Amino acid sequence: MAEVVLFHHVQGLTSGVVAFADELRAAGHTVHTPDLFEGRTFDSLEEGTAYVRQVGFGEVGARGVRAAAELPREVVHVGFSLGVVPAQELAQTRDGARGALLMHACIPVSEFGATWPAGVPVQVHAMEHDPFFAEDAEAARALVAESSDAELFMYPGDRHLFADSSLPSYDPDAAELMTRRAVEFLGALDGDGRNPR
Repeated sequence: MAEVVLFHHVQGLTSGVVAFADELRAAGHTVHTPDLFEGRTFDSLEEGTAYVRQVGFGEVGARGVRAAAELPREVVHVGFSLGVVPAQELAQTRDGARGALLMHACIPVSEFGATWPAGVPVQVHAMEHDPFFAEDAEAARALVAESSDAELFMYPGDRHLFADSSLPSYDPDAAELMTRRAVEFLGALDGDGRNPR
């Protein structure tokens, strides 16, 4: 089974993020959920974003990298929205990364390196008309075009954090499909023996 580090979104380590982690745990995987906000959660994207601006986007990303430093290198890096920043950075730069699941966001590969690392499978999940993902869509399509082991899954709708069951934006059908695909992705890592780099 895979070992996973899951980074939360801009509203914090909500019960919905923990519930998603629990779904992966129920499938037999070990999942770490570092709290980059030191116990704070926020009722809206705007409140969470204001906190991140106060702390600094760079500092939040650095907290994620520091949290992962305590874990084995052979992990799958997963991020929800803001959490994609440390997840993608680690997947691209930390030797031993087994894969990446980028939920609701995707950063241009060039932010963290020249290319996506060979042998590191990746999936990107987002809603087709999510206004927050609109600016990330080009980066996601470029990643899929560049990497032979990358997939982009687009879901009907316009919600951002649709996989967080604790938020009004939750879409149970899309979340169920995304979770199933994530579980299959993790299972395939064991099935084909991949342990990149």
